[in-house]
Amino acid sequence: MIHLTRSSAVVKLFVKARQFKCRYDRATASFYRSFNAVFGKIGRSSSEEVVLQLINSKCMPCLLYALEACPLNKTQEKSFEFTINRVLMKIFRTVSVDVIRECRLWFGIPNIKVLVVNCKKKFLMKYANSANGLCQLFGIGALSEYYS
Repeated sequence: MIHLTRSSAVVKLFVKARQFKCRYDRATASFYRSFNAVFGKIGRSSSEEVVLQLINSKCMPCLLYALEACPLNKTQEKSFEFTINRVLMKIFRTVSVDVIRECRLWFGIPNIKVLVVNCKKKFLMKYANSANGLCQLFGIGALSEYYS
């Protein structure tokens, strides 16, 4: 088991499996913890736009940490979507998935797959342009994955 740490977000990487797998339960817990801290401070006194902007800047990095370097399967993707949808349901006081889908559309909240692709592209560009010799050696592969 390998631990990657960044502030309070911890990703446990398990390598004893047929495929390389990652667990994101602590990242999800960290996301909920940061959301509860933000929402507990400002609550309903601020507009939804302000709350969503704070969530994007303070909470989403906890959820997206290390997703660009680790594979994400369909089950984990659905779990992340559920996490984001539950937070939005609390903000907009609804349990309707259709209402949440419309809110995501109107407020510009992309699905987790788009967020991961954007993070991965940013990671691959930094990796390919690194001054490290080992990174430069594998930089061609990173660039080919970036452009695909």
